[in-house]
Amino acid sequence: MSLRLGDIAPDFEQDSSVGTLRFHEWLGDSWGVLFSHPADFTPVCTTELGFTARLKDEFAQRGVKAIALSVDPVDSHHRWIEDINETQNTIVNFPILADADRKVSDLYDLIHPNANDTLTVRSLFVIDPNKKVRLTITYPASTGRNFNEILRVIDSLQLTDNYKVATPANWQDGDEVVIVPSLKDEDEIRTRFPQGYRAVKPYLRLTPQPNK
Repeated sequence: MSLRLGDIAPDFEQDSSVGTLRFHEWLGDSWGVLFSHPADFTPVCTTELGFTARLKDEFAQRGVKAIALSVDPVDSHHRWIEDINETQNTIVNFPILADADRKVSDLYDLIHPNANDTLTVRSLFVIDPNKKVRLTITYPASTGRNFNEILRVIDSLQLTDNYKVATPANWQDGDEVVIVPSLKDEDEIRTRFPQGYRAVKPYLRLTPQPNK
């Protein structure tokens, strides 16, 4: 069964490029981005892991840990990491799970037989500090991920967890946000949003983004 939003991300113990780790313990109180790759030494994945490494500071600002996965063994990962560092001009600074027994792939439904019955699909999960799945995205093997979109969603999730707002289409950090329809009390609205709001429709009320 595939994971759904709000499900607890399954815990596991698995080998990785940095040694054996237990996922929930490794994640701790951080947010997590777990993303899978069809195989080592594949071109799109090489660019993705390099880009993820370069996002180290962006992830750190948001309290996010990244962890990748493929079904290849640890020694293959170590050789691949050398290629990634060389070709992407970076240093891989996060674990790559060596899921040779497909234990994690089965837990996270990463083998899609109609796409390929041996390789993992290009799936990504954003997991919050309560270990709940907050975002799932699955890309075809031919299409690299948009990590700017992943950062945008994390910004939205962290903002909307703390304020009674939602983020509109194409929202970027700093843009106006939507006051949730369930918030009706005008006194509470004035307290929560001292900069005021504009009502495009009674159900569509826009307000400056609150400070995080």
